[in-house]
Amino acid sequence: MPTIGVAIAVPEPYASELQAHRAMFGDPLAMAIPSHITLVPPTDVDSPLDPVLDHLRVVADKHPAFRLRLRGTATFRPVSPVVFVAVAEGISACELLARDVREGPLGQELAFPYHPHVTVAHHLDEAALDQAYEALGEYDCAFDVDDFLLYIHGDDGVWRPEATFALRPGRVSDGV
Repeated sequence: MPTIGVAIAVPEPYASELQAHRAMFGDPLAMAIPSHITLVPPTDVDSPLDPVLDHLRVVADKHPAFRLRLRGTATFRPVSPVVFVAVAEGISACELLARDVREGPLGQELAFPYHPHVTVAHHLDEAALDQAYEALGEYDCAFDVDDFLLYIHGDDGVWRPEATFALRPGRVSDGV
């Protein structure tokens, strides 16, 4: 039974930059998890992937490409020991896409309300979380989101892209 995830990949050079920061903060999962914005969290799939792939193609056809900006840091502490780079533009587009992806064969209730972000430190001591929060407090980048990916969690603990789903051409304004 594979474990999958669906996410927006952060493009280069930002992906490697954020992943290097995550490693520098001491996160042991830094090199196993590509920099991303989660749409569907890790999910065990106990049936063939074909219905999931079909569902993701339909969802991708319904959503236009959009602009996304990452800016500054925030945290889920004290609820969860996570520091992340915040999505400052493209929030609504991420929320709508995530909502539609989490229907049909990927329908599920989340443990926490959906909040698009890029994790840069997770389950580290308070000093490392504080360092991550401070070090990336002025982080700022922007890019177009033209697709999202289905990832498979390998037996070695590494998340790898399995399929890419192109969004409709064009941009939407997030209003932010």
